Amino acid sequence: MCGNIIQIYKYICVFSPPGFVFSENEQTALEQFEGGPCAVIAPVQAFLLKNTLYNRESSNWRQMSEEEQKAALCSTLSEILESACSSPSTGFYLVTWAKGQSPNSSTLRNTETQPTSQTQDVPEPESTAFAAEDLGFEQYHSVLHKQAVASVSDLREEVLSLYHTWRGCCGVLLFLYSVILTKGIENIRNEIQDTMEPLIDPVHGHGSQSLVNLLVTGHAVSNVWDGDRECSGMKLHGIQKQASVGFLTLMESLRYCKVGTCLKSPKFPIWILGSETHLSVFFAKEMSLVGPESPSEQARRVFQSFDPEDNGFIPESLLEDVMKALDLVSEPEYVSLVKSKLDPESLGIILLGPFLLEFFPDQSNTLMCVRVWYQVEYVEGTALVLGFEDPMVRTDDTPVKRCLQTKWPYIELLWTTDRSPSLN
Repeated sequence: MCGNIIQIYKYICVFSPPGFVFSENEQTALEQFEGGPCAVIAPVQAFLLKNTLYNRESSNWRQMSEEEQKAALCSTLSEILESACSSPSTGFYLVTWAKGQSPNSSTLRNTETQPTSQTQDVPEPESTAFAAEDLGFEQYHSVLHKQAVASVSDLREEVLSLYHTWRGCCGVLLFLYSVILTKGIENIRNEIQDTMEPLIDPVHGHGSQSLVNLLVTGHAVSNVWDGDRECSGMKLHGIQKQASVGFLTLMESLRYCKVGTCLKSPKFPIWILGSETHLSVFFAKEMSLVGPESPSEQARRVFQSFDPEDNGFIPESLLEDVMKALDLVSEPEYVSLVKSKLDPESLGIILLGPFLLEFFPDQSNTLMCVRVWYQVEYVEGTALVLGFEDPMVRTDDTPVKRCLQTKWPYIELLWTTDRSPSLN
């Protein structure tokens, strides 16, 4: 049933992760074992937290009964599948073990056995009698079953009935295949654009940006900017609308990419943080952090759109364009006056800081906005979201902070632990 997957992702690493397993210490946190697969677990964790924090009546978000865990996980997986579905009329697909081919089945290694049209739940997650790499790529796929689901209501019911499958051996991989088939192989090809790009790196096993975007937004585009861009006559696709949960990356601080507003400012204050090798989840309970842009935030974004290399300044020749984009007075005489004020030494550049201070003086002072943050494994800390000026005291220069500074340039972090949490 997975011939198409094998064809397009023939370089995919076949790994044998466990399923989605809740931590014994943190009842709303999913555990990751050894080196992976964070590219699937982190987006699921982000949506799980969204549903736990904002869709439950209980005020104690860190505690859930087993039944609540079941409902929350299955609701989250259904939500991601619904988002990945290109059209409700095409329906959904769930990939499970074929009947009689569960991990504990004695017939599992019988390569002549063909999948049937029935599915069967696997045992609890501790029952992991085989590993995918022990079977081999072809044999592993021969014992899977593709189940078509016609409607959203049926999808939610089926996902719930397969709870132990998602928690059991290879549950993460089965869910990933479900997302891929629900999205459609051809749709993924078209959105990735580079058909040679695998969703999972064949050497190190890292999930691609396309995979993360597929799980977060439902679209397997390779880029993180807003909308589409033209490059040498080619249209490159980005993120088309505000995401429910966000994405920030350390790579932006190193100037390898620029994350757009659709991912930087999601609907809920939950962000997936990306490093060179790993994905973590960072979140707050302050909805004000994802409210509408303030005038100064809009001004910063517009100014930076004219500064694609993120130098912190623009040529003075672009000042009039920036002022027009912000609906500021842009008569030539006034623009000339502003130029002389912002560039008194006639260097030919306009710095971001003085520009913001000139037009938004009421928002230029340091803002001591205290927020409580959590990172999965629930390391608690306080963030000081400052204004446009450099802080008098700097707390640290860790990868977590540099990643967050791509959204809040003057943020300072105070953790309750002795050491700052790691991104890796």
